Amino acid sequence: MQNIKLFIELTRLNRPIGYMLLFWPCLWGLAIAYDFKSDLNMFYFYFFLFLMGSILMRSAGCIVNDIVDKNFDKKVERTKNRPIASGTVSVNLGIIYSISLCGIAFLVLINFNKFTILMALLSMPLAFTYPLMKRFTYWPQLFLGITFNYGLVLAWISIKNEISIIPIIFYFGAIFWTLGYDTIYGYQDIKDDEIIGVKSTSIKFKDNPKKFISLCYLLFFICLITIGILMNFKFPYFLSLIVTFYHLSIYQIKDLEVNNPSTCLKKFKSNNILGMIIFINILVGKIF
Repeated sequence: MQNIKLFIELTRLNRPIGYMLLFWPCLWGLAIAYDFKSDLNMFYFYFFLFLMGSILMRSAGCIVNDIVDKNFDKKVERTKNRPIASGTVSVNLGIIYSISLCGIAFLVLINFNKFTILMALLSMPLAFTYPLMKRFTYWPQLFLGITFNYGLVLAWISIKNEISIIPIIFYFGAIFWTLGYDTIYGYQDIKDDEIIGVKSTSIKFKDNPKKFISLCYLLFFICLITIGILMNFKFPYFLSLIVTFYHLSIYQIKDLEVNNPSTCLKKFKSNNILGMIIFINILVGKIF
């Protein structure tokens, strides 16, 4: 039981917000690509595959991140008790766990068409080099956005077996969504990060956090409008975006207190709800 508990802590399975933020773009991609007038069994099948893939790859990514950052994590109050940083799980065991999770994820991947498999494999270097970015650039959140939202494109390809401008624009917008919410997340550790020399957009824009996050969310929202136009969605879709706009601009930004870690975490976690709201937006556009 102790080993199971450590494995759950290591992979953050007890914190579903991580894999849900990876899963929502996949579901958005499925929703814009799928013909809901046809048999829904295939949609449910892909839903399950992408959910499993998100959980497995996020879990493997957490382990890699903890291995790479173990010396940094020891110096940060919020992360010093992580299994690898605290020494309760060895690096070698962490590597074995990560490889095993990737192996299971590959078994999930081979259920897709060849184009999807190829594009997914091409993204692997992005997934496992992200933890290194905070050492070299103030934009690690940008690399996270590129990695975390790649599933949106994969989901479209899994249905259409081709690429088009629609998922690319959506993917571009989703990158800025991640850039915004992960900047909020970064304010929890900004004091420790500045001391140990870790870089982030939270540090880069600490003097004007709301302006930067607002710009990121504005670009994301413009992309949502553009997607609606390209998909020929009717008025109900654009009306439903009011809820999305309120959540992004009022709930997340207006009352944001970057000096309050608990508030930052709350705003960050609320993006799970936002993911569902946008999924509903797309369903409204497809159905009405």
